[in-house]
Amino acid sequence: MARWRHIKQGKKPKEAKPAPSFTPAPIADRLKAFLTDTFMITMPILYIVIYLIMGSREAFRDHMAQGWLYILIPHFLIVVLLWWKKAETPGMRAYEIKIVKYNDPNTPIAFWQAVLRYLLMPISILSIIGVVIAFFRKDRQTFHDLASWTMLIRNAS
Repeated sequence: MARWRHIKQGKKPKEAKPAPSFTPAPIADRLKAFLTDTFMITMPILYIVIYLIMGSREAFRDHMAQGWLYILIPHFLIVVLLWWKKAETPGMRAYEIKIVKYNDPNTPIAFWQAVLRYLLMPISILSIIGVVIAFFRKDRQTFHDLASWTMLIRNAS
């Protein structure tokens, strides 16, 4: 009845907006984003640690455990904070990918999800199976995505 009154008065009824669809990020784009992040985030840290903090490659070689700790801590902080605050890293931004909660793709991930995803990613990559399962899943999730309840999707914006 209210709809008929609006039409009679010349007002157009509001059309329902279609629900946004979330397209899983393609595996090839995820790999390219990962490689981009390696060069944009990891390589500068590596250079700073080896040549500015440790002094030389030989010093890094002699104290490799300490050197890798100096590399992994800032890398962890940068990547986790970017996932948590911006929902993307520079590589993910370049390939229009963002990270969201699996059960609610409209909200960014929680801090604990970013930490868990970061810690499980090497296990997933080294086990091979953790990454290969993405080829058999419709939503393209890997082991570390499944375990941390996250999902990489195409960024609509």
